Amino acid sequence: MNTSNIVVFSLSGFSATANYKITLFSLTLLCYFLIVVVNVSLILTIVLDQNLHEPMYVFVCSMCINGLYGSAGFYPKFVFDLLSEIQVTSYLGCLLQVFVIYSNVKIDYSILVLMAYDRYVAICRPLEYHSVMSVRRTAVLIGLSWLIPLCCEAMLSILTSTLKLCGSKIDKLYCENWSIVKLACGSTRPNDIFGLVVVSFYCAHVLLIACSYVQLVQTALQSKESKRKFIKTCVPHLLCLFIITAALSFDVMHSRYGSASVPQSVKNLMAIQLLLIPPIINPIIYGLILTKIRNKIIYLCMMAGQRFKLRVKV
Repeated sequence: MNTSNIVVFSLSGFSATANYKITLFSLTLLCYFLIVVVNVSLILTIVLDQNLHEPMYVFVCSMCINGLYGSAGFYPKFVFDLLSEIQVTSYLGCLLQVFVIYSNVKIDYSILVLMAYDRYVAICRPLEYHSVMSVRRTAVLIGLSWLIPLCCEAMLSILTSTLKLCGSKIDKLYCENWSIVKLACGSTRPNDIFGLVVVSFYCAHVLLIACSYVQLVQTALQSKESKRKFIKTCVPHLLCLFIITAALSFDVMHSRYGSASVPQSVKNLMAIQLLLIPPIINPIIYGLILTKIRNKIIYLCMMAGQRFKLRVKV
């Protein structure tokens, strides 16, 4: 069967949600609303405050934009499917969802590498910080952190689109590249090779972050000021790295090594972590731990509260 014969894919992961559609629909809307609110709040806080126009906060802003981008690739379609009798997606729609969700993950890792580099320069080479992390270089780095992942995922999508498929049933709540590749009739060697290259490339990201933190810890132990700066700005970075890596690991383990004996509801829970936890937790972590952002958010909330009180009195 040629790929041209596959018009739609069916998402069999919804078989476990039949008795909980209304509950899941309500929780999904609540989660998506929370994701939009916390990310938009942080983006506006950083954009509107000139004091936050520093590389570290610009990277945080980029991560929040990426959180909105990735969530848009899953939540609207998921909400629609929960209310539908038949959960299907078009061939092109499926490839587009794969592209958005997994380019979102790759962009997160790229931004985390930039944050690690930024902290390395700020703590290990403080006198050179403003010359190294100039406005122009920061803009170039952010552009590359989006362009490279998008190109990698575009290449993976093109390779996937060339496969001849013998089935149209995807055992998940959303489209995923490995689930489509498993439906292929013939050889998937180009996909496997390029996929291995991409995985190795992003494993190198983690190694770069680890190497930078070896230097950071060594420098932080030398003075109280460096130690204070490390705790204040590097702890949220490490937490975000752990959250994204853990969620991605669950997703990979589920996709490639998931047992048929595992209940579908458990599979769904493992698969959805990647799309649920990072876009909510990451901005909350940065909003609570980074002092400048936290103080600005508190100030804006107090101002909004005072204005509301004045209107009520009037």
